[in-house]
Amino acid sequence: MAGSIAPGPLPGVAERPGGPLIVTEDESLLDDLLRLCAAAGTEPEVVFEAPPRATSWDNAPLVLVGAEASGRVRGAARRKGVLLIGRNLDDPEIWHRAMDIGADHVTFLPDAETWLVDRMADIAEGAGEPALTIGVVGGRGGAGASTLACALAVTAARGGRRSMLIDGDPLGGGLDILLGAERTGGLRWPDFADSRGRVNSGALEESLPRLDSLSVLSWDRGDCVAVPPQAMRSVLGAARRRGGVVVVDLPRRVDEAVAETLAQIDVGLLVVPSELRAVAAAARVAAAVTMVLKDLRIVARGPFGSGLDDHEIARLVGLPLAGELPAEPALADGLLGGGPPGSSGRGPLARFCTAFLAQALPRGGSVTV
Repeated sequence: MAGSIAPGPLPGVAERPGGPLIVTEDESLLDDLLRLCAAAGTEPEVVFEAPPRATSWDNAPLVLVGAEASGRVRGAARRKGVLLIGRNLDDPEIWHRAMDIGADHVTFLPDAETWLVDRMADIAEGAGEPALTIGVVGGRGGAGASTLACALAVTAARGGRRSMLIDGDPLGGGLDILLGAERTGGLRWPDFADSRGRVNSGALEESLPRLDSLSVLSWDRGDCVAVPPQAMRSVLGAARRRGGVVVVDLPRRVDEAVAETLAQIDVGLLVVPSELRAVAAAARVAAAVTMVLKDLRIVARGPFGSGLDDHEIARLVGLPLAGELPAEPALADGLLGGGPPGSSGRGPLARFCTAFLAQALPRGGSVTV
């Protein structure tokens, strides 16, 4: 690829935390908890019929204490991440035991098995703050939404963020081609069509084609032109849990799979060229998208020679303005020979992406969108 995005190791990669600590005296409960740990992809430390060591208690990312064994940890230092595990929903004493040991939650099996597996899997994956997830859609065909989506993801990666670009439009021809990565090895959407439930975020990232620190989930050139809504939910959920920035290139129609995608997007950008017909088409796209995604903003694309400026376009469509993209004649040449959109860091497109991400990325633990 011409022009490096962000050479070096993946941003934010850290050593995986250890597994949970299990404290119990019940062999049946231990069997169930070991089964759930295996489902979550984590290896626990088990303390059976004995108090845990202070180092194990202090360092475990999560502590699972059987209700029958709460007396063995009553004198341990108070800490976060302690779950008291019971089976009897009608046991009034379990709440007193939870208070005695400072448990964060009381969890009853088998009812809470799915919740507990997800909690342990988050720890196994090292999940932290979810990714800022941006959806980009064109107000009409050829509006430049795919180019903007690529440039946002490339700009985030160039700035040192873990970044993933997801091609949500099966009829768009494949974003890997736009990036010059169509021959790069890795899985494409058809490989995930049967995904259900929880997809491991680390395994997803490692399986995709990569351009330096940017991961790309695109379509291949086969006959598959749809992904079930459940697969879209699972894959996008895994991408978000990995953190950083996720950019999704969206189609202009809203079907069940797209609705699943929109439900996980933080902010959407609707690219509208400065043409009356494009504005009319964009208003129809906006009406469909905002049924699911409430934060949708206009990116007005020049040249602005038709009497429609950026503010007028936003007013006519009825959405807030995220900014404008002036005409960039050199962009086509850049796509052919100068690397992916946004990779040079120069020009109106790169400047818009840098400014938008600077405003939208988390500050102090919150997303300022």
